Amino acid sequence: MSLEFAEIARHAAADRSISSEEVLALRRAGWADGRMTREEAEMVFATEHAIDNPSREWSDFFVEAVRNYVLEGSEPRGFASAEEGAWLIAQVEADGKVCSMTELELLTSIIERAQNVPETLKTYVLDVMVREVLEGTGPTRCGGELSDSHVSQAECRILRRVIFGQASDRPAAVSRREAEVMFRIKDAVAGQENAPEFKRLFVQAVGNYLMGFAADTAQVSRERMLELEAFVGDNKGSVGRFMGKMARSAPNAFGVVFGRRSPAESREELVAQDAAVTAFEQEWLDDQIARSGEIDEYDQALLEFIAEEAGQA
Repeated sequence: MSLEFAEIARHAAADRSISSEEVLALRRAGWADGRMTREEAEMVFATEHAIDNPSREWSDFFVEAVRNYVLEGSEPRGFASAEEGAWLIAQVEADGKVCSMTELELLTSIIERAQNVPETLKTYVLDVMVREVLEGTGPTRCGGELSDSHVSQAECRILRRVIFGQASDRPAAVSRREAEVMFRIKDAVAGQENAPEFKRLFVQAVGNYLMGFAADTAQVSRERMLELEAFVGDNKGSVGRFMGKMARSAPNAFGVVFGRRSPAESREELVAQDAAVTAFEQEWLDDQIARSGEIDEYDQALLEFIAEEAGQA
């Protein structure tokens, strides 16, 4: 970490504010080598906890700087290690609250953009999101406000970004846990003046869990990616020699090692299978709806969507 970076951060923390010029100077000093170090990221967090009213310029810098460290600070790029995930959680929890302009946006952005993150971080972000949607107040970096009495349009945007993020439980799809989160939020705010987008999001999210298709290979773990990169990066010729020898001595071995395609179902057939609501899923849905003791307007919209998709409307 450069002396300039440390001095600017210490000065901002002492003043409990940071100017646009200071943010620009931090950008220049922090990204001189293209990467953010842990020491610099911790200094950024310390500054965040010290200043009173974060500006848009500071929020942008904070999110980009810490995300750079978490997702680009180690190989493979785009992944967070278990250690980096634990570090991030500890930093956010250090002052006992989550700032909607900075820390909530940071957590949302990481789930939205990362290739994958540890399960502990996925769980933490989902828990924070629920708490902030139901209890949080204050402005958000993406515009709008958090509300503790209803689901606002800004909160809908955050929910959508986390649930459908690349590093969510099921990238571009919705998991059972995420669908249950949507029911939990819906039951807490039913009858309130929620943003119209919330009903649409609830139906899309739960409907996606029940009837959507998600490939098993849509998400790769950090450990598996390290293995793949090590395999591809072998520059000693051993991989090529191994493959050539294998092909000559056992021509059918590739099917055994890598797996042959079975007379397998096509993607269209798999999609059609997932589109059908199974008995288990129906039981799960009945249980979720029964928890509130009545079929509300959100449940009704979901049931109508399922019936229409199933050709029963």
